[in-house]
Amino acid sequence: MAEYRINKAKQKLQAGGVISIVNGVNDGDTAEIFGNLGFDSILAEGEHGPISWDVIGDISRACDLWDMASVVRVHRNDPALITRALDRGANGIMVPHVNTREEAESVARSSYYGPLGNRGAFGGRRALGISDYHRKANENTLVTILLEDIIAIRNMKEIVKADGIDVFYVAPGDLAQSMGHTGDISHPEVLQAVEDGLGIIIDSGRTAGTLVNDDTVASYIARGVKCVGLAWQPWLAAGATAFLGKMSGS
Repeated sequence: MAEYRINKAKQKLQAGGVISIVNGVNDGDTAEIFGNLGFDSILAEGEHGPISWDVIGDISRACDLWDMASVVRVHRNDPALITRALDRGANGIMVPHVNTREEAESVARSSYYGPLGNRGAFGGRRALGISDYHRKANENTLVTILLEDIIAIRNMKEIVKADGIDVFYVAPGDLAQSMGHTGDISHPEVLQAVEDGLGIIIDSGRTAGTLVNDDTVASYIARGVKCVGLAWQPWLAAGATAFLGKMSGS
């Protein structure tokens, strides 16, 4: 009988730890690189990126080898999309533009089997050879909602009452756009909205997440953020710039 793969990232959160999630990892080989480096989870990009259904299985298998969580961001709050991403092997789901408690509760229902929800009962590759699969899947599925519109910040006190959500993630990019500051996530009004949203999440005892970089990660963790999202492209850009500068002698 096969053993169910424990979601170490979800387990770490439940123990009060901080987890990292690397954005935009869309193939198994790249996932293994970040697993080898010690990251907790990766985000396969199904909203803005090229991720296809067949590749999710390969990514999730690569993540399993390194005890990472494989999280897929779907492009809308749709039970069919959530079910299919999880059935393909993802053990985490991220849903964009969640603006009300009702929408958050819909995400949870779609992500869990009964009695917690109504996810389609087929199971996919993680069910193969597993006894008591549905209970184990419920215990190991990492559910994240993106709070990325100003209306979500205004509704936050109600949204955090939704059960079944592991991470309430305040996303500054779309939030800035919804506030009339497209492309300016450092605008004071945007920074204040992020702070307001995170404050409500943390004060309510729920798990907060947000996008960080090398300069902000320590301060956000000190603030109480438990899920830190990061883009790997800036690291590549910084390394490339330094290397090319050395080649030219500048």
